[in-house]
Amino acid sequence: MKNNNIVQDKSFAFAIRVVNLYKYLIADKKEFVLSKQLLRSGTSIGANVEEAIGSVYDKEFLNRLGIAYKEARESIYWLKLLNKTDYLNDIEFESLFKDAGEICKILGKIQITTKNRNS
Repeated sequence: MKNNNIVQDKSFAFAIRVVNLYKYLIADKKEFVLSKQLLRSGTSIGANVEEAIGSVYDKEFLNRLGIAYKEARESIYWLKLLNKTDYLNDIEFESLFKDAGEICKILGKIQITTKNRNS
């Protein structure tokens, strides 16, 4: 995986949005539990992508991307929960949900391509 790639850029941008959402939720909505869960999973995606980029072996690369994918799925869960409990309105939710979904699709395709390349 080369540097400055789409999943690296998207996961970093998503992490920034999640951090800003976290600040909003704790300051304006006084929500501390669900937002902290989203903060952890939403920022972990990019951290695991970065670790994958630094991997030496494909097995390690795939493991890190798998973790990033799971963190993206978890972020989707927390976003849905925040939306259904009225901490996020539909407009705020849809934008972040779309971004997390795109990241999942990209990570999934990279994993499939890497596995097929090694078969």
